[in-house]
Amino acid sequence: KDMLDIEVWRKDNKKHEELLGTCQVDIAALPTKQTNCLELPLEKHPGSLLMLIAVAPCTGVSISDLCVCPLGDPGERQQISQRYCIKNSFQDIKDIGFLQVKVLKAVDLLAADFAGKSDPFCVLELGNDSLQTHTVYKNLNPEWNKVFTFPIKDIHDVLEVTVFDEDGDKPPDFLGKVAIPLLSIRNGKQSCYTLKNKDLERASKGVIYLELDVLFNPVKASIRTFKPREKRFTEENRKFSKKILSRNVDRVKKITMAIWNTIQFLRSCFLWESTVKSVIAFV
Repeated sequence: KDMLDIEVWRKDNKKHEELLGTCQVDIAALPTKQTNCLELPLEKHPGSLLMLIAVAPCTGVSISDLCVCPLGDPGERQQISQRYCIKNSFQDIKDIGFLQVKVLKAVDLLAADFAGKSDPFCVLELGNDSLQTHTVYKNLNPEWNKVFTFPIKDIHDVLEVTVFDEDGDKPPDFLGKVAIPLLSIRNGKQSCYTLKNKDLERASKGVIYLELDVLFNPVKASIRTFKPREKRFTEENRKFSKKILSRNVDRVKKITMAIWNTIQFLRSCFLWESTVKSVIAFV
């Protein structure tokens, strides 16, 4: 029953942004299970936005408390397991699996406020799906105790859990992040993960406690492996990095040297500098 709010922005550089217009779509008024072509005029601004919108039911997405988690009910767990058993391998081929994430707590987070506290919340991302916890205010050891479920579209996806500090109207401050490949998950085991920086290269301050369960159909997952990965809809503007530039320059040097060495080898074969080498090469 909610309205879909859409904003169109223009970015000149990292600091300057300009709103080009807004529009709304009444989701309830759209027919379901079909693609709707809409041309939406931007409010208070010139121009319009041409969109294709399809409203379809999405199973497997939920947010709940620990006491009512889906896999905690034996009957519901059996029903979900049955959905991904081998005999159902060719039913709804896109429905590969089911992920349940219990976000329990974080300990010893970085203090982002002047008072030595933070207002932390968690964002969970799996592919293009994103869910978020509530904010625990003025706390470096927050307890969220929430359960999130995601439909799995690719068993090779990586679950990213990022902790932010809420900062009013300003963009939230980054506190730490973990990345967990779905294939590395050990079902039902509570694990403590050290938070890392944005590039996942160095440890940040604090740890987060998660409990993960993944159920999937191996046949569907194998078929999906041979298809291209889903493109990420939202991508961060990566900053210039001397380290990445240096690494790429080294790669180009190595490739250039490999090509040069190959050319020299072929040249020596054609010039018969070594009869044995040339004969073996031509054979």
